[in-house]
Amino acid sequence: MEWIGDARLAAGAEAAWYLETAFTPGEQLGTVYDDPTTPVVVTGIEEVTTMRIPSGRLVVDAPWHDDEVYDYERGLPTSPPRELAVRIPPGTYRVEIAWTAGPYEFFGEHFDGLACAATRLCISDDPVAGWEMGLGVDDDIDRLQPGEIRFGSDANVGCFADAGAWTALTAPFRTYVDGQPVPRDSEQLPGWCERVTDESQQADLVTFTAEGGGVVWLGRTKTGDVATIVVTSGLPGAKA
Repeated sequence: MEWIGDARLAAGAEAAWYLETAFTPGEQLGTVYDDPTTPVVVTGIEEVTTMRIPSGRLVVDAPWHDDEVYDYERGLPTSPPRELAVRIPPGTYRVEIAWTAGPYEFFGEHFDGLACAATRLCISDDPVAGWEMGLGVDDDIDRLQPGEIRFGSDANVGCFADAGAWTALTAPFRTYVDGQPVPRDSEQLPGWCERVTDESQQADLVTFTAEGGGVVWLGRTKTGDVATIVVTSGLPGAKA
């Protein structure tokens, strides 16, 4: 049976175009800010790493929030992470970044304008037939407005993580001495990403750049299966 999504979650034309174009090397994704004559071009797709999600439950959120620091110092619980309502098959999946370049000049110095256009978790290689925003388990679609289905990030960092191992995976981000963060035990990855592993549960967390947070998009196949999960920042939301 062919998948029919919820129109309230469906990506509008501009958002759908962006999601498709961002992962097509050589395509123009826009122009440089304040310089409409210089294009921003997708330079390539980089596989950052693979990650394990044994529970089939996925968190897409900031790995920590600034207002949680005080709670952790007092040993108090923090708010739950933004876990997606959709479930995926337990397994190991690729994390990829779409890179763009938009050269610009600043005070006489030239820059390549390299930037992350989007980050995705590849569930399968099946073609995407449609895009919709990814609801969280606590989201009520009847009470949300377009553009509200997103996560925030004080430090401009987001992550994919196995929800079943969330507490252990995020512990390194919440270790403080005298109120200051200490160096964390994580693996440094390309693209300013990090990976934290919990071998006891065979689960991983991978961070990525997320300016102010991000909107989570589900790329579904014709049958409704989730083929990819994409995070963008500042992208237009669902259809009004």
